[in-house]
Amino acid sequence: MISKLPKWAADLTEKTGSIMFDMKILETVYISPDIKKIRFQGDISQMNFQIGYANIIRVSNTEFRNYTASYHNVRDRILDIIFHIHDNGVGSRYIDKLKPKDELRISIPRGKKMYNETIRQQFIFGDETSLGLACAILPILQKNNHQYQFYFELDDENQNVPELLGLENYTVFSKKNTFRNEQWISELPVVNTDEWDAANYILTGNAKSVQTFRKVLKGKSRSNISSQGYWLEGKKGL
Repeated sequence: MISKLPKWAADLTEKTGSIMFDMKILETVYISPDIKKIRFQGDISQMNFQIGYANIIRVSNTEFRNYTASYHNVRDRILDIIFHIHDNGVGSRYIDKLKPKDELRISIPRGKKMYNETIRQQFIFGDETSLGLACAILPILQKNNHQYQFYFELDDENQNVPELLGLENYTVFSKKNTFRNEQWISELPVVNTDEWDAANYILTGNAKSVQTFRKVLKGKSRSNISSQGYWLEGKKGL
């Protein structure tokens, strides 16, 4: 779905019962000052959750944003989403104000599948916007006995967030343009060894970092790569 529509079209989209569903907020918690987890409750029985899919939330009269579910339970009718509250964007402002008992509509998930269960080794890269995907895929990786590794580039104040979320087998890097540097990436252990040649690579988060990392992996003849830029400096509604 495009991120911006005329108000009449946005109204029509939000009212479409086959796409958007009523949800109520049960609880909110700030994992860090700019990482907010919200638990929603509603009928999610028609939602198909796949790694790489995202739900749409209307954040203004004319704008929508994509967010990845970090956990869902159809029986209990609950859905968790981890949000990155950053800068002063319309999405961040809207999410920051949400509180328990608020009601809104959330779309069915859609997107492209990124997880290939037939590949034993799984590598996941991202930033704050990728934490939901990481939380969603972790129990799947554990259940299917994968060898897995997470790499995160995070702001300094969020360095301990993966631990607080219960993630495992992760390495945290500071956001100092490291993942914009092809030479630096090429020297990382996961890249500079043939042990991970056949791994499934899932790259999300900052579009520039994703693009650079993907280019290095392609140069190393890594072929199982799924990538999706979630945001880019100066670009709204990516």
